[in-house]
Amino acid sequence: MLLAGCYSAPDPKSAAGGGPSTLAGAPAQSFDVRRTDGRVDSLAAHRGEVVLMNLWATWCPPCREEMPALQAFARAYAGRVVVLGVDQGEASSVAAAFASERGVTFPILVDESQQYGRTYQGVGLPTTVIVGRDGRVVRGIDGAMTLEQMRVAVAPALAPLAPRRASR
Repeated sequence: MLLAGCYSAPDPKSAAGGGPSTLAGAPAQSFDVRRTDGRVDSLAAHRGEVVLMNLWATWCPPCREEMPALQAFARAYAGRVVVLGVDQGEASSVAAAFASERGVTFPILVDESQQYGRTYQGVGLPTTVIVGRDGRVVRGIDGAMTLEQMRVAVAPALAPLAPRRASR
């Protein structure tokens, strides 16, 4: 029953039928939730930065398989992209043990009430949402991603902002 919500690969061509891909351009909704280290964090706390937010759970096989790529991405893009892992519905101790066992160094938020999952229309887990510096959703992806897919997904958010023309 729990595994029914997991995906093994995203379908980049499929935007129909709902899901996080339909949110591109929308303001990123934010909720204050505790991290595994006890501090409170949220998407809003990272406004002005590019964020890769990954919704996941320890019981989800594709999430478990994707975690090394997320860690590699976080390491490679440190200082350019904030990676937030948002555990969906589990206890902080479970998420913290999982992250520690796998050497995860990026922040893990524990969304026990699954506010982020409902808001970002995750059809299954994992779900990844890229948020631009302006606080808007750049892209949403259902399913596990490779390191290269993460690089491609975040590239538009890292592009320099076009200078605004002075109005006359």
